[in-house]
Amino acid sequence: MPSKSTKARTSEKSRETKETSITVSLNIDGKGEAKIDSGIGFFDHMLEGFAKHGFFDLTLSCEGDLHVDGHHTVEDCGIVLGEAIKEALGTKEGIKRYGHMILPMDDALVMCAVDLCGRPYLMFDADFASERIGYLDTELIREFFYAVSYSAGMNIHIKVLSGFNSHHICEAMFKSFAKALDDATGFDARITNVLSTKGSL
Repeated sequence: MPSKSTKARTSEKSRETKETSITVSLNIDGKGEAKIDSGIGFFDHMLEGFAKHGFFDLTLSCEGDLHVDGHHTVEDCGIVLGEAIKEALGTKEGIKRYGHMILPMDDALVMCAVDLCGRPYLMFDADFASERIGYLDTELIREFFYAVSYSAGMNIHIKVLSGFNSHHICEAMFKSFAKALDDATGFDARITNVLSTKGSL
């Protein structure tokens, strides 16, 4: 397996329900360019940071029932983004599979580790001092990562090691997730098929 992908690792996904209408375009091997419109400003900011620091090109558009609250918007965006990640990675041949990052953001220090194993699991060890950051309810942050984990078939561990500012903690989460995922989706020339004794991921 070459140390670099020989075919584009891209995907386009959409999802329409009575609660949300979402389209996502993703390029795993991008430059960090993002065009995000979820209807929730701070959530847009987090997804832009995810794209920039993971070097993913990401376009996401969502029309959600924000007159109810942000739950369906945030959760469903996680579902579609996870589906896009899964599709873009294809058979996962040659990728390192595992990635991790301990990322500082002023007072916040957050650890994220991922395994692109095909099995969904989220360990989320975090508390927020604020109930909202901008127009994003902080309890929805866990829902987003759970949705990504489930739809991508990805093991995600997120742990806040220190910090008190909710904005900084959340931003460190998204950036550390981006860096860990960038690491895990990278190639290693020593891997001839997939990095698993089972022969598949």
